[in-house]
Amino acid sequence: MSSALQRDKLSEKSDDAGRTYSIGNLAQEFDITTRTIRFYESLGLIKPERKGASRIYSVRDRARLVLILRGKNLGFSLDDIAEYIALYDTDPEQVTQTRHLLEKVEATIKDLDTKLIDIERTLTDLKDIRARCQVHLKRRN
Repeated sequence: MSSALQRDKLSEKSDDAGRTYSIGNLAQEFDITTRTIRFYESLGLIKPERKGASRIYSVRDRARLVLILRGKNLGFSLDDIAEYIALYDTDPEQVTQTRHLLEKVEATIKDLDTKLIDIERTLTDLKDIRARCQVHLKRRN
């Protein structure tokens, strides 16, 4: 996730820095609903500029949305993602942020490894039951 924020930092300095997006643009680009984007905004994960009733999303908001969606896809909670984003804002060298991310990644890998072992054990059991059922049915036919 850190590299995406680094790209965000670079893009803010480039010609794209002034580029803006509507809520509809972002929803369509990421194949999510506008309601989802407003929910992330209500949690303070993204902070679009307001012009009247319209929301104007910056390159930074878009980059944060990328991080949110990537983090959720990897199994991180919204609290974890919010913590990560907050660390980015307070740690220009990204040391604390990177350590925090590493801890979360290691915990997630450990959890997934455990789940994988459980899934493999369950598959083995199910395949054994299937084989027994097939043998039983062959004997009865």
